[in-house]
Amino acid sequence: MTNPFGLRPPFDRSAAGDRAAVFGYGDANADFHVVGDHPGVHGGKRTGVPFTETAAGRAIQTVLRDVGFASGPADEPTLENCFLSYVHPCSLPNGHEPTPEDYETLERFFDAELRAINAHILLPVGERATDHLLREYTTQRHRFDASLDLSSLHAEEIRGRGFLVVPIRDPSEWDAADHEGIVSRLESILGRDYRQTKGVATMVG
Repeated sequence: MTNPFGLRPPFDRSAAGDRAAVFGYGDANADFHVVGDHPGVHGGKRTGVPFTETAAGRAIQTVLRDVGFASGPADEPTLENCFLSYVHPCSLPNGHEPTPEDYETLERFFDAELRAINAHILLPVGERATDHLLREYTTQRHRFDASLDLSSLHAEEIRGRGFLVVPIRDPSEWDAADHEGIVSRLESILGRDYRQTKGVATMVG
């Protein structure tokens, strides 16, 4: 399901033919919530679906298919037990990056989706999403250097009191082992009673 909570973008700076925003998509009762950066990085400006169109988005979708979360068409997959969203859901013209003020403006929209889904496992993709989740939704950010090393954090489990954060290195930087690493980690989590980690998506750690 696209935008199950009926959110509306606070601004429209999209190019002609692009969606004003790419809000959350998938199973609103999901245990796994995949969080990307913005549509210009991870895709969806034309489809309206996160993690489509771009090479990075397709790489993430391949992982979801390998563990059984996704099936069906690439541009409009059927998702089970998985929800997708972006820290910055609004679209910008090609080559334009969100400003710190843009991220701050859109924080309440991302926060509303994350709290409504209230997933067991949070899967941030790339440095921006990982930094944001660790900083705003856990007390774990101080454990890591100012510049997060996603090559070492990729597919690792960072436990809070209410959920697990499992960072994913941006697919544009993957080496040969990174795809298999995150698939294996997700299969391991699915093979155990991960639901005991459920909690309220707030400041936990």
